[in-house]
Amino acid sequence: MTTPPTTGSGVARGADAIALDDQRRIHGFVEDGYGAVMDAFVANFVERNDLGAGCAVYVQGRRVVDVWGGIADSRAGRTWEHDTAAVMFSCSKGVLAICAYLLVQEGLLDLDAPIARYWPAFASHGKSAITVRDAMCHRAGLPALDIDLTKDEVLAWDPVIRAIEAQRPIHPTDAGHLYHALTYGWLVGEVIRRVEGMTPGRFFRSAIGDRLGLRTWIGLPDEARKTVAWMEPPLPDEDSEAARESSRLAADNPIVARSVSMGGAFAFPASDGMVSFNDPDIQAAEVPGANGISTPESLARLYAACVSGVDGPPILSGTSIADALRVQAAGRQLSGMPDDGARWGTGFQLSSPPVQPMLGPTSFGHAGAGGQLGFADRDHQVGFAYLSNQMGGYGDARARNLTEALRAVVGA
Repeated sequence: MTTPPTTGSGVARGADAIALDDQRRIHGFVEDGYGAVMDAFVANFVERNDLGAGCAVYVQGRRVVDVWGGIADSRAGRTWEHDTAAVMFSCSKGVLAICAYLLVQEGLLDLDAPIARYWPAFASHGKSAITVRDAMCHRAGLPALDIDLTKDEVLAWDPVIRAIEAQRPIHPTDAGHLYHALTYGWLVGEVIRRVEGMTPGRFFRSAIGDRLGLRTWIGLPDEARKTVAWMEPPLPDEDSEAARESSRLAADNPIVARSVSMGGAFAFPASDGMVSFNDPDIQAAEVPGANGISTPESLARLYAACVSGVDGPPILSGTSIADALRVQAAGRQLSGMPDDGARWGTGFQLSSPPVQPMLGPTSFGHAGAGGQLGFADRDHQVGFAYLSNQMGGYGDARARNLTEALRAVVGA
């Protein structure tokens, strides 16, 4: 481990690890000059209630930070290892967006074409003009479904597709945006399936995951199950007016409530003290907007490969990246949820201060429920990822503090 001294209490540095006061240990590699990222990572454990986590950074195709530590499964005391993976929730949407842009580059997909060009039955009930880009920018008016679905129906894929076909949009595409927490995955994923002939999780592995040797999946294979961290329910929200308003709307607005539960198929994020996406059946299926699972190093490597050479030329073209970086949605959502600065390109969250600043105007990626984050930055040729198994509440600052430390190092 190559690092400068870490400041702060509750930390002891050994020859190859950092020991916290509670005997948890942090391991890994930090290249000279990136010690501030390690300091922020340690502070997340000492000051911000991290349980187990990992953070990785690539710069110009070179891995410069790869650190991990803590507890992966509090039930058995299993430690977080380098190959520990975690549910990344909506970071999955960024993986799906990368897949969509690959199809654009192959001339197989037009983002401004109606979804019905690829999925004819989608056109029913007033949806014929909704484009692929509308869906990827949360403007499709389909954030939730009227029909109640069971967990088994959601995990079977086709019942969700039939429900989307029968759904009428709740607003026109030019009215604004409303976050499609889960339906995003089937809207974009079914287009990928229609174009490529395989589900989005299988397409990702075939087109990118296997080639780059990524431990990243949408649809967890059985052999990887033992490496997955056990997610802990969210910490309390910060005490702020925005947090209280967000919580109230999430509870009182039926569209928001149904959007995260797929009509009651499962509680989100947790029920009776258990995070719903710990369920092995949910992890093994494809819920492509939310159930992606990855190691932090693999997620950072994926984003690095978008903007720099990682075992080959960048996987996204300059034209694709420029298109992805154009702001398509911003401001207060139609649900009334507070404007926290979030900005959306096509399929990706963009640098969104103050809540999620990333590195700057050429950053693109996606955050995930509870504090997860993965992104790339074109100008600095950075790939970044932070994943934890202790979900944070509204106002969680762990990923933000890591990116602020990285920004200071790379001069963004």
